[in-house]
Amino acid sequence: MPARLPRSADPADLRVHGRYRTFGNPAPRFRGRIGRAPGSGFRADPNRYHLYVCFACPRSLRAVVTRDLRGLEDAVTVSAVDPVRDGRGWAFRPGDGHGLDTAGGFAFLREAYEATEYHYDGPVSVPALWDRWSGRIVSNQPSDILYDLATAFDGPGPDLYPAAFTAGIAAYETLCDDEIWEAAQRAGRARAGARYDEAMETVRNAFGLLESRLAQGEFLLGATLTAADVHLWTTLLHVDAVHRLHLRAEDVRALAEHTAVWDYFARLSEIPAFRDNVRRDHIAAHHRSTCRGPAASGSTVSLVAADGAGVPGSAAWGSCS
Repeated sequence: MPARLPRSADPADLRVHGRYRTFGNPAPRFRGRIGRAPGSGFRADPNRYHLYVCFACPRSLRAVVTRDLRGLEDAVTVSAVDPVRDGRGWAFRPGDGHGLDTAGGFAFLREAYEATEYHYDGPVSVPALWDRWSGRIVSNQPSDILYDLATAFDGPGPDLYPAAFTAGIAAYETLCDDEIWEAAQRAGRARAGARYDEAMETVRNAFGLLESRLAQGEFLLGATLTAADVHLWTTLLHVDAVHRLHLRAEDVRALAEHTAVWDYFARLSEIPAFRDNVRRDHIAAHHRSTCRGPAASGSTVSLVAADGAGVPGSAAWGSCS
């Protein structure tokens, strides 16, 4: 039961409250661990934990997909924030695919951070894992949350962290975050010139490596689904939904020619844990609300396979992040 009845934040208002100020990528403040993970301070008790997420956030999506792949829907509950935020940060409002907080009864996610640390003054990020029993945040470190959901609880789903593939999973996480996500962000900010070209070369090289690997097998590591696939699938979703809107049409076409990569994305999109957590409307709403550049500045070319098979749900929204 929540500590208090769920409360709704009033509507987001950028004119009154301004835009949310980001703090870059600071080290997470809360690094608690669950269950069998090294340094664990929390037991993997059922119905104890609650996950705060935004479906427009790829790191949040990784956590929710992991939870569902492992079959932990009843053990770890979820609240989704409104994908549109103003200067007050992530908030809980009734809406399509998001709603009120059923765990802490908070109107703003910052309240959960302040309940964990008195006079908390840092950034408020998602995902965040909440402990109902102690009334505080366990962790807001995405990789730790993903690992603990995948390994600490007994669930019917696949082993997403086989011991033999630990190094490979870490390598693909770095590739997805640094060589695709961050590089595509740099290209979008640069728009043209040497910085754009350098960033796009990093993205193209990463796609080339992935194409070679996926042309040889169904998954990134061996014959079974692992956390590496969760990292890559969520990254590809956001490349298609957001990043391509920043890029030149010729670069989008070049990425679309990696047919093994996009066939892989479409194949995983048929798995319920992936498919049922896709909220392109949330991604679009967040994208529009955070756009600081001219509307429709990016490419409207869809990421489609060379044989004409479209990536599921591709659509151009015409805004930059």
